[in-house]
Amino acid sequence: MPERQTFAYKLYRSKCNRKLHRQIHVGGAIYNHCIALHRRSYRLYKKSLSCFTLNNHLATLKKLPKYAWWKQLGSQAIQNIAARIDQGYQAFFANVKARKARTISRRVGPPSFRTVRNAKSFTLSQAGWKLLEGNRLKIGATIYKYAKSREIDGTIKTVTIKRDPLGDLYVYFSCILDDQQPIDRVMTGQSAGVDFGLTTYLTGSDGTEHQAPQPFKKHLKAIAKAHRRLVSKKQGSHNRQQALHHLSRTHRRVTNHRQAFHWKLAHELCAHYDCIALETLNLQGMKALWGRKVSDLGFATFVETLHSVASTTGTLVQHIGKWFPSTKLCSACGCINQAITLRDRVWPCPDCGATHQRDVNAAINIFREGASSPGGNLVSLASAS
Repeated sequence: MPERQTFAYKLYRSKCNRKLHRQIHVGGAIYNHCIALHRRSYRLYKKSLSCFTLNNHLATLKKLPKYAWWKQLGSQAIQNIAARIDQGYQAFFANVKARKARTISRRVGPPSFRTVRNAKSFTLSQAGWKLLEGNRLKIGATIYKYAKSREIDGTIKTVTIKRDPLGDLYVYFSCILDDQQPIDRVMTGQSAGVDFGLTTYLTGSDGTEHQAPQPFKKHLKAIAKAHRRLVSKKQGSHNRQQALHHLSRTHRRVTNHRQAFHWKLAHELCAHYDCIALETLNLQGMKALWGRKVSDLGFATFVETLHSVASTTGTLVQHIGKWFPSTKLCSACGCINQAITLRDRVWPCPDCGATHQRDVNAAINIFREGASSPGGNLVSLASAS
């Protein structure tokens, strides 16, 4: 199966960007209109509209003078809106069926109305755009320039224009990499298991430790101050818009700080280890216990980043089972200590008497479990000691 990769670039600010903002607003209005059609169909006929029927109806509406302003957005972008709504309803119906069968407890809601001014993007596939030489992109009859930080590889399948809360525009090229060259990696001979934690972000089976910066906690006072400034401004005023931009800018600074840490750590681990074993986290349970700190550390985002870097460097990343007792298992004798609590950072084994540091012991157990699992033949138990 061909691999997909997305390349993101920021569009230069220009007066031409006003057209893209209008197109995003048109997409938001069409999205709400489609949701209204779905709800009316279910209310009258007890069934939802198919994507084919919805597309035909939208094409008919565009011919009417009342909806002529929809023509600002390309036909393929409108078809993509209908397809995304259809996917949302299919996921909702599948979730209802699974909850009735009691095979899943998580609830997924149907697609709902959105504020048009908060619309974020539209997507074009084969038509409506053309990639020109250099850093130029033609959408419709208008040419836009973007900050081309790297070359685009593969065959472009879709082009998405996205808008962030500050009003900056980005272009995303979704590409298929057909001819993948084998990764020429110089093996380091090092493999490890890593344990996630709240006190220490990552603890390796070889004793290495990595601390996380917690950017949201660092900027908490600035965010609270920005919120107070926002609520004190009059609704709809220019000052309120400026205060909202200041708050969004602070949140973006937090996101960039966290993202930079994740990418730097992922590259560091992939450069040092040939194989990395990870535990499968129960993030919902962790958030119920520790709340904001779990979100601030961004465990799930880091795992996605690590997989992305590993795919380009040739590093093998494995996951062990969620219910594997990595913390309670003694790495020396294999005894499971059921008396361990969350407060126990150092604990003695009741069977062999060995004293373990909680995170290091868990990392060693994760490493060994990853070595014994399918696909773990690159890992040698000798390197865990």
